[in-house]
Amino acid sequence: MTRDEIKNVILEIIEDIDEDADFDSLNPDEPLRDQLDLDSMDFLDIVMELRKRYKLQIPEEEYPELSTLNSCVNYLDPKLQDF
Repeated sequence: MTRDEIKNVILEIIEDIDEDADFDSLNPDEPLRDQLDLDSMDFLDIVMELRKRYKLQIPEEEYPELSTLNSCVNYLDPKLQDF
């Protein structure tokens, strides 16, 4: 899976969680929770969807790695190489 594909997967999952999410002004280096008004349950939904789709186990101590769009891509890139 390419980095762009990973980015698109993350945005797709977020859009499934929050249909009103506005990606037009999204800064990939700013925390997603601040920009998209995601709460902790929404964040867990993202983690659970990644687990469901790709059988990824993301330990809770690594959740900060998923704070921005770019950090999500950086974190997931090596884990999703075979998809």
